[in-house]
Amino acid sequence: MLAGASCWVLTDGKAGDVAPCLGLAQALGLVVETRVVRPRGLFALLAPRGPIDPAERPNEPGSPIAPPYPQALIASGRRAVPYLRHVRRASGGKTFTIFLKDPRVDPRVADVVWVAEHDRMRGENVIATLAAPHLVTHVALSAARENPDPRIAALPEPRMALLIGGASRHYDFLEKDAISLIGVVESMILTGGSAMITPSRRTPRELLARLRGVCADAPKHTFLWDGTGDNPYIQMLAHASTIVVTADSTNMVGEAIATDAPVMIYEPTGGNARLARFIRAVVASGRARRWHGRLESWPCLAHDDTPTIADEIARRYALFRAER
Repeated sequence: MLAGASCWVLTDGKAGDVAPCLGLAQALGLVVETRVVRPRGLFALLAPRGPIDPAERPNEPGSPIAPPYPQALIASGRRAVPYLRHVRRASGGKTFTIFLKDPRVDPRVADVVWVAEHDRMRGENVIATLAAPHLVTHVALSAARENPDPRIAALPEPRMALLIGGASRHYDFLEKDAISLIGVVESMILTGGSAMITPSRRTPRELLARLRGVCADAPKHTFLWDGTGDNPYIQMLAHASTIVVTADSTNMVGEAIATDAPVMIYEPTGGNARLARFIRAVVASGRARRWHGRLESWPCLAHDDTPTIADEIARRYALFRAER
């Protein structure tokens, strides 16, 4: 019943929040309109418990929540919580609201809340799975294999994808981490294979510069996406025989295990109990292993929770509509 429904994807624009929302919206077959909230100073600090920024009220020019309201709304990120709450109330409860990740308030703020299993939040309207929804579908991977990017196809097999995040509240990328990650690339080159590397906006500049140097020394065995041209992220995942991903991004780990390639998780300096629970769960599933200084290979199957999440939300939407 949700397929074809109008939907707002409501976030503050962070890629880590937008991507899961779009992945879920695609799985549900929704007609998406992306809305970005930009609460100022105090209003950003007060989120998720405070009000929306008055400058973004529905009647203000350029408001991200100006009506008409959609049939469904998918939001993520604490700054989006007040706006979801406002739309839910202003629509008279007619907009079906979905929040991804822990909203840091009572989960009843939305009709449905999805959280990762490593989060503690539970409730009648809470769905919990190992990994977040995403866009790395079987269809997308198959299409990438059928139409390979020339930059990737030119690389010798076996190909390793190295997915690098960056410094965060819980992780630092120190000198020893730079040495380890460069070693991952160099070891792949020495085998005669190739390394496909995609950094993020958080990747330390020093590490990125050193990776560029390694790639410049072995141009036929490496590809480093420098932010120009189309991002071949799906292509890298589709053509990788092994994937190494840094532990600072649970989204990237979830996308990596959605392929059928062995996944190894590199843990930078730092961490916290919540992320440690996630890594333990992924490793316990058999879908990934911790990086211990060498590449490993083992038979594994893709793990994608997106269809499961979408099916459960569609079921709950049917109940939501039946009550109105």
